[in-house]
Amino acid sequence: MGAMTSSMAAKFAFFPPSPPSYRVVAAAEEAGGTLSMTDVAERENVDVLRLGTKRGNQIVAVYMKNSTASLTVLYSHGNAADLGQMYELFSELSVHLRVNLMGYDYSGYGQSTGKPSEQNTYADIQAAYRCLVETYGVKEEDVILYGQSVGSGPTLDLASRLSRLRAVVLHSPILSGLRVMYPVKRTYWFDIYKNIDKIPLVKCPVLIIHGTEDDVVDCSHGKQLWELCKEKYEPLWVKGGNHCDLELYPEYIKHLKKFILAVEKSSHFRNGSGKYANQIEKPRNSTDCRDKPRPSTDLREKSRPSTDQREKPRSSTDRREKLRASIDKREKSRMIVDHSEKENSNTDQPEKPRNSIDRLGWLRLSYNFLLFFIYHMTYNLWRYDEISRIVQYRLFQAHGSSGLRIRKKSNTRL
Repeated sequence: MGAMTSSMAAKFAFFPPSPPSYRVVAAAEEAGGTLSMTDVAERENVDVLRLGTKRGNQIVAVYMKNSTASLTVLYSHGNAADLGQMYELFSELSVHLRVNLMGYDYSGYGQSTGKPSEQNTYADIQAAYRCLVETYGVKEEDVILYGQSVGSGPTLDLASRLSRLRAVVLHSPILSGLRVMYPVKRTYWFDIYKNIDKIPLVKCPVLIIHGTEDDVVDCSHGKQLWELCKEKYEPLWVKGGNHCDLELYPEYIKHLKKFILAVEKSSHFRNGSGKYANQIEKPRNSTDCRDKPRPSTDLREKSRPSTDQREKPRSSTDRREKLRASIDKREKSRMIVDHSEKENSNTDQPEKPRNSIDRLGWLRLSYNFLLFFIYHMTYNLWRYDEISRIVQYRLFQAHGSSGLRIRKKSNTRL
């Protein structure tokens, strides 16, 4: 029954871009037979991979190397996006955060085989993590898991089973699939991505980023998950931020960089109590994204003046324009209308189509859960009626008319 529920939910909840925004081509054997992606900028520091999952699917992944990095980010993207649309953002994050970064497409997304489902996404992130460990020699304590929107599901599932992770970042996360539409107080067996039950099992520092004006996944999801964290880090509530535009706010990259620097300086190993030997700074209750930065709390930034000096010439407007260009590219590849007619409108409102797709997905998922609940209750009533009839027939066979009289008397008492 659980597999059927997951399959039904997948039909309504996942929206892989159609057609995919990229293709994967293999080089000639004399060139090493390496893979590459079309419709994206080719870079020497990027590996394109095909990974097998334990559920028999082949997923596409990209690994971006940074020569100055000591940590590696495993990024699980959101709904209605694929690697071609996330490629430029991945590259920007790898450079600005000074990390290696691996991103992957879920089964049924991009050029990955299979169909999207909750269980397949769990197998997909396991395959990507296994590649980091076995192919690139990355240690568990040097991995940061990053989950955006629906990607928070596989991220927390893996994080709840790894005890030595360096950190977790949750970007516009969900409490669970059902809770996106209904404020239920308990977890039902047919729900998907039960993050609310898994986050207390995460033993590493957790950063949560959420927009206060998110009209797809309410900001209360992020706040409740933060309250349930064991090792809280100062959250980022982006004032005015929606579901798919948080990367455009200067405080996004600033706060994320501060978090990476903090966990990078923390100890690689933990003591017997499960806490880091060198604890990172204690979190404040919340962060107002438009407040002026407090110089006393930004000690880690002061310790690297050369980095700050290189960053200062780049204005926040330039960074905003670069990220906006990558999001515009994602939007253009998703839209089926003529590019020339819609180019200006995409620039002005780059995220509206994606928001509507995400919202439609959760509405359909909610409708699916409602139909399934009605079916389940109807089925149980039908089974009860059938069992009642069988019992009556057995009584008639065993006792004849006396059995019927006994039943009638008992009914009269009731």
